[in-house]
Amino acid sequence: MEVMAAHNNGFTNHQNGTTTNHQNGTTTNHHNGTANHQNGNGTAHEDGGKDFGCIKPGWFSEFSQMWPGEAFSLKIEKLLFQGKSDYQDVMLFESATYGKVLTLDRAIQHTENGGFPYTEMIVHLPLGSIPNPKKVLIIGGGIGFTLMEVSRYPTIEKIDIVEIDKMVVDVSRQFFPYLGAGFEDPRVTLHIGDGAAFVKDAQKGYYDAVIVDSSDPIGPAKDLFEMPFFEAVAKALRPGGVVCTQAESIWLHMHFIKQIIASCRQVFKGSVNYAWTTVPTYPSGVIGYMLCSTEGPDVDFKNPVNPIDKDTSHVKSKGPLKFYNAEIHKAAFTLPSFVQKLLE
Repeated sequence: MEVMAAHNNGFTNHQNGTTTNHQNGTTTNHHNGTANHQNGNGTAHEDGGKDFGCIKPGWFSEFSQMWPGEAFSLKIEKLLFQGKSDYQDVMLFESATYGKVLTLDRAIQHTENGGFPYTEMIVHLPLGSIPNPKKVLIIGGGIGFTLMEVSRYPTIEKIDIVEIDKMVVDVSRQFFPYLGAGFEDPRVTLHIGDGAAFVKDAQKGYYDAVIVDSSDPIGPAKDLFEMPFFEAVAKALRPGGVVCTQAESIWLHMHFIKQIIASCRQVFKGSVNYAWTTVPTYPSGVIGYMLCSTEGPDVDFKNPVNPIDKDTSHVKSKGPLKFYNAEIHKAAFTLPSFVQKLLE
């Protein structure tokens, strides 16, 4: 496959192979995409340069077995960075509509002007549901957006973040300095390594919350959605502790969502819930979350007890919330009728 990237007033072809996820999803690779093709049927390269409105040079597109028959595309204004780490291809470009876009193995990870609903919700749904969180573990999230949202809570004393790929952190620090600055917070310890192994070795009952900013459940990342991983997370959480992990799209992955809910119900003896929100740059425009708690003090995820939107002390240093509020927190657990029936 090829990425046709707008660069130096021309187009540069970057040859890419098929995509795989590395090391149990410790990078936030939500989608396994490929990129635009050249000289295919109906492209703008044939018939004297006629534009048929199909695949065009200068556009980035995602294709995946996770959403067959459809793709999401963004126009590339400028290629900012391209490199290959020990684990994956890393690319950053300026898009025409969503600002800077970071991709890993040709999969969109973060869009500057479109990714905030996903990140605000994966953090504030769990942390807003427990009083006075103090110790938080983030698996993945090397871009720093999840970290920035977690650090809004003044009660938090310790944040461990585990990212497999140092290049992701370095690129964030260079091109998203407002996110990269979060790694300098004295409460934060960055661990470059495998997130699943870190959880397995974690002290029993140590964390108030675990946030799993994981990749799709294919390849090695499949382990992050199965029983042994959930059991390790449950062990690392205190009684009444909470976990939130991304849980795919109700429009594309209901078969998988049913499986993950069944697994969580076996492991987490407190509360097991599914929530969803809208994200414009993810397949089908929505993404879901599993929210679970361990046995202990009751956790009512649907009614926040610690809504961060009511505390403005963090706004000066972190900026205002763009998406999350207490009302949308509650609404996230209201599911369409077809989803309710399938999850009964």
